[in-house]
Amino acid sequence: MSIPQHAGGPIGSCDDLVRYLEQGSKPRAEWRIGTEHEKFVYDLGTQKPVSYDGEPGIRALLNGMRRFGWEPVMEGDNIIGLTGKDGAISLEPGGQFELSGAALKSVHETCNEVNTHQEQVREIANEIGAGVIGLGYAPSWRLDEVGMMPKGRYAIMRNYMPKVGGYGLEMMFRTCTVQVNLDFSDEADMVKKFRVGLALQPVATALFANSPFREGKANGFLSYRSHIWTDVDNDRAGMLPWVFESGMGFERYVDYALDVPMYFVYRDGKYIDVAGRRFRDFLDGTIPELKGVTPTMDDWADHLTTIFPEVRLKRFLEMRGADGGSWRRICGLPALWVGIYYDQNSLDAAWDLVQDWTAEERQAMRDAVPHLAFRTPFRDRTVGDLAQEMLDISAAGLRRRANEDPSGTSEEGFLVPLRELVARGYTRAEELLRKFHHEWRGDLAPLFREYNFL
Repeated sequence: MSIPQHAGGPIGSCDDLVRYLEQGSKPRAEWRIGTEHEKFVYDLGTQKPVSYDGEPGIRALLNGMRRFGWEPVMEGDNIIGLTGKDGAISLEPGGQFELSGAALKSVHETCNEVNTHQEQVREIANEIGAGVIGLGYAPSWRLDEVGMMPKGRYAIMRNYMPKVGGYGLEMMFRTCTVQVNLDFSDEADMVKKFRVGLALQPVATALFANSPFREGKANGFLSYRSHIWTDVDNDRAGMLPWVFESGMGFERYVDYALDVPMYFVYRDGKYIDVAGRRFRDFLDGTIPELKGVTPTMDDWADHLTTIFPEVRLKRFLEMRGADGGSWRRICGLPALWVGIYYDQNSLDAAWDLVQDWTAEERQAMRDAVPHLAFRTPFRDRTVGDLAQEMLDISAAGLRRRANEDPSGTSEEGFLVPLRELVARGYTRAEELLRKFHHEWRGDLAPLFREYNFL
């Protein structure tokens, strides 16, 4: 999750909030790709999660990464993140280690960034005795085994989450995701991309389904991480059916965000707990805990990072439906969405595919995919069929982009790991389940040895 945002001073009116989103509009030549991925860090000896101050520990991992030019982000005496020319490194509540990549021009650059990060993490993790694994959900750790990182916002969220949903703490401490952040040219382009992204997000979830275990056993899902999001806090998550209604635009999203409950306000290096209060009330000056505190654009930008729908609007669009996964599939997510969003013919084709889907159909697909993934029925087809069509649309867009690396390789190559999944007809989660029930004989210890990133 994000570190404190910097977006400006006092808010004059709601028009400022709309303008903030609108200022994300960019001409096509300036569109960029920002990829974020989270992974679990564990002790190689015990295969348990590492704590912040332990040996090995997250503090040691962050401090070790500084040798590569990363600058520390501090909260009090604790290092809680890193910044650099290549983006930022931050911590999820349970120590999930996240790279928030730089805004890059091509998927090739994105994958180079991912590989550089892997090399850096490998060097430090090997020195301290840690492993790193990419899954959507912690496969064998109990909740009480996962320590909380020393970030003030997480203490507020930990106390608030159980009041609004059944899985909030599961989400905070035991999930990992990969997401890609992409640009839009204007309001109409944003709306079309938002709608396409929401409609096809369950298909992406199926393609990246990779969380079939909980506390050492099969959990009955292929993407348990996706299921968790159905009951975290439905005031700030979900499929946002109103995005498909007439009148959708920057102002409509602001109206929604103003009524999403806040978690905190950040002042003078500390987090003020206002969990459950609305940003609209903050603007009106009616929150007792914030008496005399002037709302700023920094507060608005912070608040936007605490809204968690399947597609999120900030000054770009975030695709949020994928489980954390194997290293070679991380680059598949930006490739998938870049091929659709950054080529007009492909965006139009994707919209033609989804535009007559009803809200009920979209929601039914989203509800079933965590269980069934490619086998989810949709009309007279399956999500596996839709995944094939989505990949074909994306591949055509990547070919038209004609963005090649120095060796002449197209961005389309990054879709190969996803095409392999669709061709074989089963997900990464099902691959792991087959090993668990047969080769591993119900023991997850081999998972940590065979799928360690490092």
